[in-house]
Amino acid sequence: MNEVYLTRAGLEDLKRRHEDLVVNKRKEVAERIKIAREFGDLSENAEYDAAKEEQSFVESEIKDLEEKIQNAVIIEEDGLSKHEVSLGSTVVVAFLIGDEEDEDEEYQIVGTTEADAANNRISNESPLGKALIGGKKGDVVEMTAPGGNTIRYRIKEIK
Repeated sequence: MNEVYLTRAGLEDLKRRHEDLVVNKRKEVAERIKIAREFGDLSENAEYDAAKEEQSFVESEIKDLEEKIQNAVIIEEDGLSKHEVSLGSTVVVAFLIGDEEDEDEEYQIVGTTEADAANNRISNESPLGKALIGGKKGDVVEMTAPGGNTIRYRIKEIK
């Protein structure tokens, strides 16, 4: 597995999720399997099949979290450059329509694991994230939208 870029808070979230799955969810699923076995013939036991499927899902998620935690590279937010956009930067940009600026938008550049568009946390591997990385205040960056259109942004501030 490749490096997984995370903030310290993101790594702690993954560790909490992992612990909850290992300590709580495994026990819950094991109990469901035990109860379902008591219903009799396993070949026609929908509760047993559902519990086994959930167990498989939980174990897969535990393995995935363990790999991410093991390969975590912490994004050091202290000491980030305020002059150039990098992983961990918070950036204020303006969408450009021609040469006119639209409303300002603020994004934090994070690794793919922590990306959350609803909270303006964009992946360094997303089209906009890639366009912003390395940019400086005042730069105009371009990205290609999924529909093929070119979208332009002006970097107004790097926090």
